[in-house]
Amino acid sequence: MSAQDNSSDSTVLIPVFIPAVVVIVLLVVGTISNPDLAGAVFADTLGFVTTTFGWFYMLSVAFFLVFIVGVALSRWGSIKLGPDHAEPQYSFPAWFAMLFSAGYGIALLFFGVAEPVLHYASPPEGAPETLGSAKQAMQIAFFHWGFHIWAIYGLVGLVLAYFAFRHGLPLSIRSALYPLIGDRIHGPLGHAVDVFAILGTMFGIATTLGLSVTQINTGINYLWPEIPVSNTVQIVSIFAITGLAIFSVVAGMDKGVKRLSILNMLLAIALLVFVFVAGPTIHILETFLQNTGSYLNHIVERTFNLQAYSRSDWIGNWTLFIFGWTIAWAPFVGLFIAKISRGRSIREFVLGVMLVPSVFTFLWFSVFGGTALSEIMNEGYITLIGEVQDNQAIALFKLYEILPMTAVLSFITVLLIITFFVTSSDSGSLVIDSLASGGALHTPVWQRVFWASAEGVVAATLLLAGGLGALQTMTIVSALPFSLIMIVSAAGMWRALVIEGHHQRSLKTDVQQRLTGTSGHGLWRHRLRGLVTFPRRSEVQEFVDTTVRKAMHRVERELVKEGWRAEVHDDGDNDRLYLEVSKEEQVDFVYEIRLIEHLLPDFAYPEMPLGEDTEKHYYRAEVFLRRGGQSYDIFGFDQQDIITDILDQFEKHLHFLHISPAILPWRMEAHDDMLATPPEPLEEERAEDVAPATVKDTSR
Repeated sequence: MSAQDNSSDSTVLIPVFIPAVVVIVLLVVGTISNPDLAGAVFADTLGFVTTTFGWFYMLSVAFFLVFIVGVALSRWGSIKLGPDHAEPQYSFPAWFAMLFSAGYGIALLFFGVAEPVLHYASPPEGAPETLGSAKQAMQIAFFHWGFHIWAIYGLVGLVLAYFAFRHGLPLSIRSALYPLIGDRIHGPLGHAVDVFAILGTMFGIATTLGLSVTQINTGINYLWPEIPVSNTVQIVSIFAITGLAIFSVVAGMDKGVKRLSILNMLLAIALLVFVFVAGPTIHILETFLQNTGSYLNHIVERTFNLQAYSRSDWIGNWTLFIFGWTIAWAPFVGLFIAKISRGRSIREFVLGVMLVPSVFTFLWFSVFGGTALSEIMNEGYITLIGEVQDNQAIALFKLYEILPMTAVLSFITVLLIITFFVTSSDSGSLVIDSLASGGALHTPVWQRVFWASAEGVVAATLLLAGGLGALQTMTIVSALPFSLIMIVSAAGMWRALVIEGHHQRSLKTDVQQRLTGTSGHGLWRHRLRGLVTFPRRSEVQEFVDTTVRKAMHRVERELVKEGWRAEVHDDGDNDRLYLEVSKEEQVDFVYEIRLIEHLLPDFAYPEMPLGEDTEKHYYRAEVFLRRGGQSYDIFGFDQQDIITDILDQFEKHLHFLHISPAILPWRMEAHDDMLATPPEPLEEERAEDVAPATVKDTSR
C-alpha cells in the first residue's frame, strides 16, 4: 500500500461528495420513516418509467452494442488504452476473473436456474410448459445476459480507459465529455455527471446485494431449517458481509479484489463442471449449440421487441429491469474494468470484455438452466416450477436435490455467493470513492470504508421498503439519466477517435524510410552500425548526456527565438531526456529519448560462449513521442541527424494541428506523470502466465 493510501487526508471532491451523500441520506431516512409509503411510491414510479421510457432503454442498449462492436472492427481497434508502448498490467486470466466477478457473478447464481424455469412456466408469448416455451426460455436468458449486457459495461469501461490512459484525463465519468465541452468538465456539469454515476452505482450495487442476501438466507435456511427466511436475517447478513467487504477494500485492488475474484472463478468453474458431468451432459452440449444459434438468429428481433401489441408487466419485470440494472451498474463495472485494462488495445478490450464472458454465460445457463428444464420435461420434476415461482432464490438449491452431494454443493454455493457479494461491494467502494474524489487513484482508507458501509445501509433500507420491487425501481430510475450520459460519452469518444485518426496519419513514421531516406547522408551508416553493435549502458548514457542533450538544446534555443515555449527536461530517475514544446491552447509536442534495456541476442557474439559473468544485456536510445515508443534507436547519430529527426517529428505534429483547427485543445498536464511514473508492478501470477519478456523498459 502506498503512502497515499495510509494517509488520512481527504481526497473527496466536495461538489460531488456532498450532493451524492445528501440524496442517499434523504432516501434512507425517508424510507425508514415510512416503509409502506416508500414502497407504494417505488411501485408507481416503476410503472411510469417502464411504460414511458421502455422504448428509450431498448434503443439505447442497441446503440451501445452497435457502437462498441463498430469501434473494435474499425481501423481504431489497434489503438492502445495507454501509450503505444504500454503493456497489460494483469494477465488475461486475472483480468477476466476480476471483470467477471465485478460484472455479474451473483446474477448467474440467482437467475441461472430461476429465469429459464420461470420463462418456461410463464412465457411472454405462446403456451406455457411446452417445447416452444422451453426454447423461448433459453433464448430469453441468453438475450438478457449476453452481448447486450457486456456492451453496456464495455462502452463505459472503454471510454474511461481511453481518456484516462491515452489522454491523461481523470479516471472519472466526466472525462468522456471533454471533446464536447472542454474544461467545463471540471465545473458544475462535470460534477453533476459524477453525482449521477455515484447514485446509479450505489443503487445498482444495492440491488445486487439485496438479491445476494435473499439467496444466502434461502441457502442457509435450506441447510439449517431452524434459521428462518426473514428480513431480519437478511439485514444481519448484509451488515456481516459488508464487514468482510470493508476488510477486503482496506487491503486494496491486488491483495483484496484480485485474490477474491480468482477464488470466485475457481469455485464457479468447479460448480459448473460438477453439474455438467453429473447432469445430462450430452443434452447440455446439444442445447448449448442450438440455443446459441437461436440467440444469434433472433438477436435483432429481440433487441427491438417491446411487446407493443401485447402489453404486459413482463417486459418491465424482466428485460427493462435487467438492462436498467446493468446501466445503473455500468459506472461501477465500467470504471473498474477500465482500471484493470491499461495497456490493452481497443480491439483486445472489446473482444475480451464481450466475447469471453458471454460464451461463459451461455454455457452457464445451458448447464444449470438446461439441466433444470431437462429434469422438468423428461423426468417429471414438475414441483420445481411451483417452488421457483414461490421463491426465486431457492431455485439453485432445489436443482441440487436431484444431484449427488446436495449438501456440499449447497454449502459451496452459499460460500460463493458470499465471496461474490464481498467482491462486488469492495470493487464498488473503490469505484465510488474514486468518482467522489474526482478520479483520484489513491484515496485514504476511511473513505473506502465509508462507501462500503453506505452500500450496506442502502441495500438494507431498500429491502425494508419493499424488497425486490424497491430495488428494481431504484435501479431502473437511476439508469435513465445515466443512459443519456452514456450516449453523450459515446459521441465524445467518436470525436476523439476521429482526432486520433488525424494524429496517426500526420505523425505516422515509417522507420525504414526514416533511417534510409534523405534526412541525412550518413544515416545508412548509423543504421548498419546499430544492427551489428550492442552498446553497454555507459556508452548509451554518455551519448544521451552529450550528443543528444546538445542537439535538443540547439533546437530549444532556436524555437525560443521564434516565440515558442521550449524546454529540455532531464529525468534521470527514469533514464529519459526529453524536449517539450508548447503553444497556447495547442497540444504540446514531446520528443523523448529513453534508455531501453534489451536481452543480448544469441547471434551477437556467436564465437564467444556467454558465461555467468558475461554482460547479457545491451541498451538502445529509443525515441518516444506523446503517443508512446516509436521503436527505433538513434544511438550513434550525430547532432545534425538528431536535429533532423526532431524536426521531422515536429513537422508532422504541426501538420496534425493544421488539419485539425477546430479540435478542442487537449489538456494533458498529466503527461509527465503518465510517462515518468511506472505503472503498478505486475503481480507474481503474471510471470507464470506469460512467456519471459525479451525486452525490458528500464523506465518501469
